[in-house]
Amino acid sequence: MWVFLKVEPDEVNALAQLMTWKTAVADIPYGGAKGGIGCNPKDLTTSELERLTRVFTQKIHDLIGVHTDVPAPDMGTSAQTMAWILDEYSKFHGHSPAIVTGKPLDLGGSLGREAATGRGVVYATEVLLAEHGKSVQDMSFAIQGFGNVGSWVAKLLHKRGAKIVAASDVTGAIKNPNGIDIPALLKHKEETGILSSFSGGSAMDANELLVHECDVLIPCALGGVLNRENASGVKAKFIVEAANHPTDPEADEILSNKGVVILPDIYANAGGVTVSYFEWVQNIQGFMWDEEKVNGELKRYMTRAFHNIKGMCKTHGCSLRMGAFTLGVNRVARATLLRGWEA
Repeated sequence: MWVFLKVEPDEVNALAQLMTWKTAVADIPYGGAKGGIGCNPKDLTTSELERLTRVFTQKIHDLIGVHTDVPAPDMGTSAQTMAWILDEYSKFHGHSPAIVTGKPLDLGGSLGREAATGRGVVYATEVLLAEHGKSVQDMSFAIQGFGNVGSWVAKLLHKRGAKIVAASDVTGAIKNPNGIDIPALLKHKEETGILSSFSGGSAMDANELLVHECDVLIPCALGGVLNRENASGVKAKFIVEAANHPTDPEADEILSNKGVVILPDIYANAGGVTVSYFEWVQNIQGFMWDEEKVNGELKRYMTRAFHNIKGMCKTHGCSLRMGAFTLGVNRVARATLLRGWEA
């Protein structure tokens, strides 16, 4: 579930389909669904967001369920949003911690869930670069989007010795060819809310970040940011899609023809739904894991999924995107046939 200004049926259907393939690629026992509320959460008070979430839950409580459809946080939502859904759902069905994931720890949330999508992106990046004989310490990174996912990606990459030369969010962008001090930037953003006023670099146009000089570009915000207008100017050798469908089909073709290696969203950002699955498992079992176990299992799932995708690429002689979709669709098709749902 997400709360954002642009929530349209076609967009929701597309994201639900992507989620179906994503869970299949990650090899977790989920299907795919998506839902949202069309509003700008920044224009609403906390009280208004709570009332909106509770009314939304009242309308869908018979459609979701612990073994039916389990909401998780996305853009514009948070652990608090999930807590409101849990509480409202429980009024109708009794206390049901497994009805949502991404909850606060005090309500049955999982350790490691907040960082999960960003951490999964980093694990995916590491295994991709290793495949090409490189490591994150050898590369320069540009990160578009500095919300939950982008900030965790930056923090974890910086901790591993990576050089992050550019970062952006809705307030602007910052660059430093010698590498940005990420802990200082995070502190600055927390204190001021404005990325571009950070003194540890120079301000730049946020749109320029996508074509900034770097080895690895990681879009972590909205879809469709890489398109036919800017794709030819991309200088990165690798693109890791931390956002949902950030590369449109025309851009994908242009970038592929340039030799850019693109790690597709249905794999690269699957860390969030994977740890949501872990949280659901913990709630069902009534037994919580420590963070080391959560992160270790996430790394195992992300690494295994990458090698499964590469296996498809070798078999069919295709790109990572086609390999990921082939893997996901094949798994769904096989499960469908095994259940006897032949056309």
